Amino acid sequence: MSLASAGETAGAAKALRIATVNVNGIRAAYKRGMADWLAERDIDILCLQEVRAPDAIVRELLGDEWFILHAEAEAKGRAGVAIASRLAPVATREHIGNEYFALSGRWVEADFKVPVDGAEKLLTVVSAYVHSGEVDTPKQVDKYRFLDVMAQRLPALKQQSDFVLVVGDLNVGHTTLDIKNWKGNVKRAGFLPEERAYFDRFFGEEIGYTDVARKLAGDVPGPYTWWSWRGQAFDNDSGWRIDYQLATPELAERAISAVVDRAPTYDSRFSDHAPVVVDYQFQGTDS
Repeated sequence: MSLASAGETAGAAKALRIATVNVNGIRAAYKRGMADWLAERDIDILCLQEVRAPDAIVRELLGDEWFILHAEAEAKGRAGVAIASRLAPVATREHIGNEYFALSGRWVEADFKVPVDGAEKLLTVVSAYVHSGEVDTPKQVDKYRFLDVMAQRLPALKQQSDFVLVVGDLNVGHTTLDIKNWKGNVKRAGFLPEERAYFDRFFGEEIGYTDVARKLAGDVPGPYTWWSWRGQAFDNDSGWRIDYQLATPELAERAISAVVDRAPTYDSRFSDHAPVVVDYQFQGTDS
């Protein structure tokens, strides 16, 4: 499902294609056909969440053509995030910078050099997995704690890099456009007013990031990125848009297309999430 592609032109240089997807266990995703999807998409930087596998397995499945940064969770079979790239990073960091979350497998950062107008600029890419949470439980406390740290880290990244992109399963629907059945979820984790207020800050003047897919899609329902395995949620497109690409404004202006790779049928899904694929144009157009 294409969100926007009007910015593409026949004379444009090749864009940098960045994809994010919660794989819901990379071994299970590969058994369901993730490799076929990946082989067709010509992705330059691939960000994964809920990897839930040892590092050796991740490298075996993805193959040695990728540079791989992978943070496993201390709790086996939980969380885990990764960045796989065709281009070599110039620096990497394996957690959000707060010791409480150092072994949680929820945040990795990689810096890349990208050519812009004859010069090299620094692009920082983050793969993030925010807790799903559960109202009135320690899980929700940890979710707010992580979002608090994230609200500190986002401005800090803007200060140290020319372009910043934070992608992943952030487990919050920001507005009523982001959940099909929003009225039935206002008291559930993922659509609580307190959670959505963080995203008001992320996208507001205080922190100043841009929701890239929303910017390109406009004020339309969805397009959703997650559907429950249960019932008819996928077939009825009763989903949530909780997978994001958050960009600094200078980078968001270079986004020329965004696509949600929604599987054609329930049976052909390799995860309960769909990949969000965005093209960023750093080079000029040919004359």
